Amino acid sequence: MAVSNRSAHRHIDPMGWPTIIIFALGVGNFALGRAIFASGHPMFARLPQSSQTLARRASLVTEFVVLYFALLLSVQGWPGFVWAYCGYTALNAVAGWLILTGRV
Repeated sequence: MAVSNRSAHRHIDPMGWPTIIIFALGVGNFALGRAIFASGHPMFARLPQSSQTLARRASLVTEFVVLYFALLLSVQGWPGFVWAYCGYTALNAVAGWLILTGRV
């Protein structure tokens, strides 16, 4: 009697819904970061120009690294990681809303 071992040969779909959702949220996170830095918020305006440039670059690099690892985990068979990235995006959205509306 032949035993089927299908679970050992699972197929990982690199462009599944979790990957697409994480990518779309990542685009939104980059856009939100750009809007925050372009807003002229007093918190950033007080910084010297060199510090503003450094903060902008550090923010982009950090956002890229988080997005890269979220995408990497989703294509390596961790589709549930989309919920963690949704939570991260929600925190970014709340912080962005607070900054852009002048509540902070």
